[in-house]
Amino acid sequence: QLQASGGGLVQPGGSLRLSCAASGFTLNYYTIAWFRQAPGKEREGVSCFNSRDGSTYYTDSVKGRFTISRDNTKNTMYLEMNSLKPEDTAVYYCAAAGPCEKDSPFYWSDYAKGGQGTQVTVSS
Repeated sequence: QLQASGGGLVQPGGSLRLSCAASGFTLNYYTIAWFRQAPGKEREGVSCFNSRDGSTYYTDSVKGRFTISRDNTKNTMYLEMNSLKPEDTAVYYCAAAGPCEKDSPFYWSDYAKGGQGTQVTVSS
């Protein structure tokens, strides 16, 4: 089971750190990912971390602003979000056990484990 938290209301230019705690399995055995879904849009892959080789992937719109990480001692994954923009407003979801390859898209349906979302709203 995965449980995301840390969402909220933040002003443009602000920061948030999302957390996703895993239970019932060991997170560091799996590739991890964050997705988001804005109103009226499809769920999109934001970032993923390949546990096999340590590589990371970010969708173009968040490169340089978001950072994916994992704390194996806490069995928890994170998404650090800086310089937030109104277009980052969405429900954010965490996932594990799926593909993460350089320059290859990844989809929610490809991941075996997915958690409930947390709302992020960027507004003044």
